[in-house]
Amino acid sequence: MNIDRNYEIARELYAQYGIDTDAVLEKMKEIPVSIHCWQIDDLTGLEDFEGKLTGGIAATGNAGGKPKSVEEYFQQLKEALSLIPGKKKVAAHAIYHTAGKGLDRDQIEPKHFARWVEFAKEMDLGLDFNPTYFSHPKSEDGFTLSSNDEGIRRFWVEHGKRCRRIGEYFGKELGQTCYTNHWIPDGYKDITVDKLGPRKLLEKSLDEIFGEAIDPRYNVDSVESKLFGLGSESYVTGSHEFYTNYVAHKKNCIICMDAGHFHPTEVISSKLSSYLTFNQEIMLHVSRPVRWDSDHVTILDDETKAIMEEIARCDAFDQVHIGLDFFDASINRIAATAIGGRSTKKAILLALLQPTQELIAAEREGNFTKRLALLEEVKGLPFGLVWAKYCQMCGCRQDDWIRDYNN
Repeated sequence: MNIDRNYEIARELYAQYGIDTDAVLEKMKEIPVSIHCWQIDDLTGLEDFEGKLTGGIAATGNAGGKPKSVEEYFQQLKEALSLIPGKKKVAAHAIYHTAGKGLDRDQIEPKHFARWVEFAKEMDLGLDFNPTYFSHPKSEDGFTLSSNDEGIRRFWVEHGKRCRRIGEYFGKELGQTCYTNHWIPDGYKDITVDKLGPRKLLEKSLDEIFGEAIDPRYNVDSVESKLFGLGSESYVTGSHEFYTNYVAHKKNCIICMDAGHFHPTEVISSKLSSYLTFNQEIMLHVSRPVRWDSDHVTILDDETKAIMEEIARCDAFDQVHIGLDFFDASINRIAATAIGGRSTKKAILLALLQPTQELIAAEREGNFTKRLALLEEVKGLPFGLVWAKYCQMCGCRQDDWIRDYNN
């Protein structure tokens, strides 16, 4: 395939609609996608390779090839990242330290994640971070930061504080802001009488965690909601409404929205402009729910495209931070990471390859015929030829990589 010749054809066709593909490719260089570290090993973590998931989280499937050592894990992650073109970050979880089983989560320190900084520098990446408020004996009753047991609550508050310091360490070492995302599994399976009490405790815990001043150049915290989970079908302490109000009133963190954490007919693409109206930063976890929060691999589906279109139309790629969150154990884990990352990058590229300003102008003029016609016509333009050029520019394999992952 002659990528350069094909790209010249695509460039001419897009130019007919006022779309500068060269400028779009330059813009793509500025937009990172945060690739989550946990698809590689089903969110098991490096502290215990035999660890089991709890807290309403499940990685379904039994594909072989799961890494059995720290070295194998980083080797597989490196391979997956090499298949995703363009600017990237990696989101690590607190259970991915390299100190072994003996280190409890209220004891973790930046030094236990030095391997991640080395890896990031080697791969020219930024790092994001996530406390792990699940898969632990002190989360087995379904409550962490909103626990009525003060000892358990204090344990998880300390964990959150230490994770923020690790995020600050990442930011200082790598010169890129680390986004530390807090998600808790807290909630009740059945009819809940006191819905206010746990939320008051969660507010108290978050205030304590975020009480230590950390320069936002190095670490910014986000809080992630969920509609329901396994074991919390009837009530979740950290709902979207709770976190939206917490962020707006406290102004010490930003909102995180996961594409799989809402009602099946509710999408996050429609929510973005409401937060951007008030100049809020947003963290995203782009996933693919199938009937529920099933964490299927992100693909180039309607909602992923709609999310990126909304960001592009709001000119908000500097305010909306794009991260991934899925874990499918039924297919090759390296390929799954690559497919999700590549699909997300494709969705960003497609969003930028639209005549956005012309569409907005037509809409403001009331020319809805032109708006609809333009939206439909650009769907037929040869996006794949521009994608191939982008991969070439990034030194990333295009179609032939699939041959290596046929299991």
